[in-house]
Amino acid sequence: MTATAQRFREFKMPDVGEGLTEAEILKWYVAEGDTVADGQVVCEVETAKAAVELPIPYDGVVHQLRFGEGTTVDVGTVIITVDTDPGAGPAEAPAAPQAAEPAAEDGEEGRKAVLVGYGAAPSSTKRRARKAQPGTANGVQGAVQAELNGYAAPEPEPVSRETAAAGPAAPAAPAGAERPLAKPPVRKLAKDLGIDLATVVPSGPDGIITREDVHAAAAPAPAAAPEYDVEPAPHEPAPAPEAVAAARETRIPVKGVRKATAQAMVNSAFTAPHVTEFITVDVTRTMKLVQELKQDPDMAGVRVNPLLLVAKAFLVAIKRHPEINASWDEENQEIVRKDYVNLGIAAATPRGLIVPNIKDAGAQTLPQLAASLGELVATAREGKTSPADMAGGTVTITNVGVFGVDTGTPILNPGESAILAFGAVKEQPWVHKGKVKPRQVTTLALSFDHRLVDGELGSKVLADTAAILERPKRLITWS
Repeated sequence: MTATAQRFREFKMPDVGEGLTEAEILKWYVAEGDTVADGQVVCEVETAKAAVELPIPYDGVVHQLRFGEGTTVDVGTVIITVDTDPGAGPAEAPAAPQAAEPAAEDGEEGRKAVLVGYGAAPSSTKRRARKAQPGTANGVQGAVQAELNGYAAPEPEPVSRETAAAGPAAPAAPAGAERPLAKPPVRKLAKDLGIDLATVVPSGPDGIITREDVHAAAAPAPAAAPEYDVEPAPHEPAPAPEAVAAARETRIPVKGVRKATAQAMVNSAFTAPHVTEFITVDVTRTMKLVQELKQDPDMAGVRVNPLLLVAKAFLVAIKRHPEINASWDEENQEIVRKDYVNLGIAAATPRGLIVPNIKDAGAQTLPQLAASLGELVATAREGKTSPADMAGGTVTITNVGVFGVDTGTPILNPGESAILAFGAVKEQPWVHKGKVKPRQVTTLALSFDHRLVDGELGSKVLADTAAILERPKRLITWS
């Protein structure tokens, strides 16, 4: 390493996720000329999974920021240069790599390359001009007129070799060549009406003037429309429909979390065969338990809501049917069953949908699960969810009920076996103890990978989850 390289240290974009190849620079916390210390956060970047702050591993002065905010940079690319010995005086920092200049054009100036070679050369083949036959057109016209007059046209005189060799001379027009073509009765009609046949437009075959043409020429011309000294209104072309639509549209670049989510959903939808089942359940007792737990001293300091009990019910159902907690290993053609449950919670953030998960959620007590849920949601809202928090999920819950939606058909998070949709809780008429009464009712939907989970297993997990929410004391008897 040279002395210049030792002084000017380059910090490259690290792989802050699991095999991620790029990240977007969201914000710089330093500027060129600022003093930085080892471990100081210099920028915030967004990967396909989360926003991460990057610390600098050097002491010194920021010499150069290679990229501006909003730029997507590949992993391993230098993003900042630090002068670790600014007191040593001016020195030339290593230059940033430049793109290779395009090769100079070969050939003459202005010559443009085509698909093969360098353009078509001008053709050297010359064609001899075809000689015109003198008197041909006039001879035909004379023959037609002679036939109309009742006698044969004279044959054209032969052209001698000497005349042909001397070059084409302007042939004299034969008699009657310029005479309009018309039969004798038509000529007499034109004479009687005082019409000059040379001014008549013929409509008959071979340019012959007919009686109708003569009568049309004798008819008085229609009166011309009065002219006004008014300029026509300028005609502006109508804008193209595409231009009109584009003016009312906004294009948003797809990158970061939203880009990763889109790719993951497409891969999941077209890789794992999805099956979705639904069940509607009376959760009146669960809603009462939520209110009671809010007053319980053991739940002080944590948030208690219906999602907490839905999560606990789902975990108990998985414990009763552990075969559903698995993944598909395509490379080895194996089903991997897992003895732990990493429960994912789908969270909508300004940067897009993310699914952080609670590690070993099945082993947590209700207060611990409530604390984990609260921390997960708060971190996601702040945009501070780390890639590790989103890795390794086994099953997921999506709470579409907060948007007033009854339920949906959720798409699996890639690598997971099942996802439960929790719909809105609404007061509805329900048969309870033989009578129709207003009850708190919700609809659950369970999507699962049919390679891993057959209909019977998926139905049992969904039915057990609903049964616990209908009678929450089963959280105790079935745990």
